Amino acid sequence: MTNDVLRERWNRVRHRAAGADADAILLAGGPDLAYLTGYEAMPLERITAFVGLIGEAEKPPWLIVPTFEIPRVQPRPELYEILGWDDTTDPVEVIAHRLPETGTVLVSDDLWAMHVINLGMRAPRLSLEPLGDTLGGLRSIKAPTELAAIAAAGALADQVARQLQDGAIPLVGRSEAAVAADIAARLLTVGHDSVEFVIVASGPNSASPHHHPGERVIEPGEMVLCDFGGKLDGYCSDTTRCVWTGRPPDEVRAAYDALHTAQESAVRAVQSGNRLCDVDWAARNALRTAGYGEYFIHRTGHGIGTEVHEHPYITEHNTAPIEIGHAFSVEPGIYLPGRWGMRIEDIVVVKPDGGHRCNNASRELAEV
Repeated sequence: MTNDVLRERWNRVRHRAAGADADAILLAGGPDLAYLTGYEAMPLERITAFVGLIGEAEKPPWLIVPTFEIPRVQPRPELYEILGWDDTTDPVEVIAHRLPETGTVLVSDDLWAMHVINLGMRAPRLSLEPLGDTLGGLRSIKAPTELAAIAAAGALADQVARQLQDGAIPLVGRSEAAVAADIAARLLTVGHDSVEFVIVASGPNSASPHHHPGERVIEPGEMVLCDFGGKLDGYCSDTTRCVWTGRPPDEVRAAYDALHTAQESAVRAVQSGNRLCDVDWAARNALRTAGYGEYFIHRTGHGIGTEVHEHPYITEHNTAPIEIGHAFSVEPGIYLPGRWGMRIEDIVVVKPDGGHRCNNASRELAEV
């Protein structure tokens, strides 16, 4: 990661934080810290933290690291100052001394509760606010290069989705676990750097949105829901497609048609200036009108980027505006317990002229 990219990211985040009247940002080891520093801290009980002051642009942020891990950190003195702490030092005290005495500090979701509580005790005049709720996620507004990376990852996932729909991935007579392993291998073959997850849910298991692929053998005449994603150049793909092993009954076809309409309605609602909840409402209202509202049992989507799930979250209560640079899934579903479930998922990125799908494999219910 170049210094210019990291500097642009910090400037963009600092500008957004200033707009929220924040005085400082505190990040713990995790994706947010890596996003701003290029350093992937080990997920240990020894805290690694990033402290940045919002109103003092001339003062570089601090990267506070256990001393014995400093050799792992790439020095970037023009971007941040490295401070080490050893096991005779209280790292929360080190952090507190770098923060203002009063004001609002936006705290990342990855900071352990024990550290937040200790910091509150040491700096009682500070208001500690969740960064995710205040800014809608530090990484939620992507640069054009990030949107392009997400689109590139999505195009790779589409290749595997088309193989599934074309019948190139054998299903009947194989276990869900075997098919999941096959899909994982294909994600790598088409060019992903790594596999993030694979869900294969057949028959009644498809009514469980996050089913773990097991030893159930896929049979003729049933739904197979496949949800999968990988990572390319640090950015994730995530898509869901359903197939029916044989010819689907009219009841299933009617439900799928309603689901397809709901997903299309939600994607059309992805426009800068609308609210995130408008996307959820579009999908949910379409399914309620068609008589399937009670079977849509989860939010309509989640943000995506360096993590598969990140801000913003597409729920009926998230009234934050859709912004240029957002990237999130649109994935309504219908789930009839003990019978079958179905979901259509595309990643959509927001550009000045509206929402653009990153997934373009057929959204029809394929018969295989």
